[in-house]
Amino acid sequence: MIKKEFEVKKAKKLLDVLVDNSFSYSVAQKMLRNKDVRLNGKVCKENVKTELGDIVTCYFKEDVKPYEIIYEDNDCVIVNKYSGIEVENGLDKLLKAYPVHRLDRNTEGLLILAKTVDAKKKLEKAFKNHLIRKFYLTEVVGRFETNKLYTAYLVKDSENSLVKIFPNEVKNSVKIETKIRTLKSNSESSLLEVEIIGGKTHQIRAHLAFLNHAIIGDGKYGKREDLKRFKEKKQKLFAYKLIFGDVGIDGLNNKEFQILPKWLQGVTLS
Repeated sequence: MIKKEFEVKKAKKLLDVLVDNSFSYSVAQKMLRNKDVRLNGKVCKENVKTELGDIVTCYFKEDVKPYEIIYEDNDCVIVNKYSGIEVENGLDKLLKAYPVHRLDRNTEGLLILAKTVDAKKKLEKAFKNHLIRKFYLTEVVGRFETNKLYTAYLVKDSENSLVKIFPNEVKNSVKIETKIRTLKSNSESSLLEVEIIGGKTHQIRAHLAFLNHAIIGDGKYGKREDLKRFKEKKQKLFAYKLIFGDVGIDGLNNKEFQILPKWLQGVTLS
């Protein structure tokens, strides 16, 4: 077992403090259940609120990592990010690399980080010029047969940690574009491929909920009755494919990377 000790820099719930210190949410929960966390020297198994200056000590196995490396060279690293870890002040610290785009804490899948300042600038420019395309797989509630680009307007509600979607431009809104293609569909649920143009906080989750097809397992934007019916503990959203144009990095130029989530292993995508 490895021992890690750190001081609380901002008063938060204990699980959030552990996540801020590079543990995935699921690993943090497991450590609490197993009584592997101490708060100011006392064993703690509840998600209590911490105070500034508290000392947290935890014990974990060396092989616990919240990611899997898919590709790596001197310029960048592409990982399969697991659920429960933030990209900024989390995964970036573990990998000692610069994030050039992000995934929500509970969204899994392909994520690219730059290992040098020069690569960071090139990748950020490539994203801005739409030379990197991001594709997701998701299973949503209900029958949804479509193949089109949806446009809407997003307003960020920082106080409640969510976003709101509107059909027309409103005050403080930003335009979003979400391309959705149905892969499989029945009366219960639909499997979709989603490509976002640009990408804003919670864009896919909120936009699909706005279209009355919330992601299965999404506790923030889904309906309570659907959460009870499908009984999924994790949202079924996965960043499964990255397509690169000429981004100025030899290892990535005109390359494509693709992986499937565990819940779709063995499934042929049309």
